[in-house]
Amino acid sequence: METMKAVQITAVGQHLEDREVTIPDLGPQDILVRVKAAGICRSDVHYRSGLGTVGPLPHTPGHEVAGMIEKRGAEVRDLEIGQRVALHYLVTCGECAMCRTGREQFCPSGKMIGKDIAGGYAEFIRIPARNAVLLPNEVPFEHGAVLMCSTATVFHALRKSRLAPGESVAIVGVGGLGLSAVQLALAFGATTVFAIDIDETKLATAADYGAIPIHASESDPVKEVVSRTGKGVDVALELIGLSKTMQQSVEMLGVQGRAVLVGLASEPLVVDTYGSILGKEAEIIGCSDHLL
Repeated sequence: METMKAVQITAVGQHLEDREVTIPDLGPQDILVRVKAAGICRSDVHYRSGLGTVGPLPHTPGHEVAGMIEKRGAEVRDLEIGQRVALHYLVTCGECAMCRTGREQFCPSGKMIGKDIAGGYAEFIRIPARNAVLLPNEVPFEHGAVLMCSTATVFHALRKSRLAPGESVAIVGVGGLGLSAVQLALAFGATTVFAIDIDETKLATAADYGAIPIHASESDPVKEVVSRTGKGVDVALELIGLSKTMQQSVEMLGVQGRAVLVGLASEPLVVDTYGSILGKEAEIIGCSDHLL
């Protein structure tokens, strides 16, 4: 059997280890990708520390992956060896009601690379050919890997928000997801994009991309947004995962505004039911993963 190098979780809370593992065999509809870039997501940090379960240990993490096709299964016809690809991290059946209606993140048998099955912290990764997205030559592998997680997630969130040209947006949390969200919101046609955070460097970067920065440690972000808009925003994206920031995202909405919650909070969300939701006909929208 041929082997490859992989970086694996061998015990919860311990350092990752360099190991030699077997290169996986391909099914007829699979491809083998030589990994050129694999991102480090906060989820990967959580999996190593035990916040969230992963496949049987030892386990190869990594779900932000881009590379080149090394081999292909016998039934793969639309992809060629040597092509540059980025990988969609949800491996689904493609046949159930959820998959057939464009909701594959809810596939009952769905598995995530790097979490449920072997991921991209290795020289090679096996994945169904349908999970590969061709990557243009001008897009670096590093960018392609991140595009398939943080960028794709906020793209899905903005689509769920029904953001229309001319509307205003508040991005609560401008880390990796938030900086992608700023750029995408402007590309969607938003006229005003607020970037809310407590990190001056992140706020400065968001401002460079065209957002209006609001330092949440120096002023109340809800009051700032309402004061600057005169009515609240049309869309708020919560990307941090704290009960407080989720509450703020809802409170800064204007009439018929939509708050999309992406961050994972451990505490319940408490809002003024009439003042923040019913009286304004506002909406709270959950967002999980993204679509291919």
